[in-house]
Amino acid sequence: MQPKNENAELLENVSRETKEKLVLYVSLLQQWNTKINLISKQTTDQIWERHICDSLQLVSLIDASVGSIADFGSGGGFPGLVLAIVTGIPITLVESDMRKTVFLHEVARQTQSNVNILCKRIEQVDIPPVDLITARALASLETLLAFSESRLKENGYCLFLKGQKVDDEIAEAQQNWEFNYLKIPSKTSPDGVIVKINQFRHIV
Repeated sequence: MQPKNENAELLENVSRETKEKLVLYVSLLQQWNTKINLISKQTTDQIWERHICDSLQLVSLIDASVGSIADFGSGGGFPGLVLAIVTGIPITLVESDMRKTVFLHEVARQTQSNVNILCKRIEQVDIPPVDLITARALASLETLLAFSESRLKENGYCLFLKGQKVDDEIAEAQQNWEFNYLKIPSKTSPDGVIVKINQFRHIV
């Protein structure tokens, strides 16, 4: 199964070897999803568009200086494992569900991805600060900032995949946090937004 034409450009700069790893990933996802809930059953026929390409659009937003990434609430591996396969940057995947982490380990093994998988709640994770933090469909923006504050390098930034309520989440977070942000329209969802955040601090 390959992506539809409207999202094919996201794969244009991906090598053949990397694309083969993504195809393997999708195959494993389809197999495992019959046993554990990795993605919604309604999206199993749209894995490339809804999950792979949705994650791939972050690649162009990763600065050349980024040498470490943490992905919170990795679930089935989006966006963290996709980014690890495509960029080769060391990525820490944080996922509290044991069954999902077993899946992540298996995909990482078969695709030879450079990931560190932690089966813990984010509040319990103790990792060195990273250059970039990512998350998709995990929690409110305010909660994500709280998760990220002590785990991001001083000059680091966050890329959060958000939906149509993003403006409400930004307004809510601004009551307790100061931060710089940029909203980037999603290439894969008409309601989707990527929020890039840096220079944030708690003010209450």
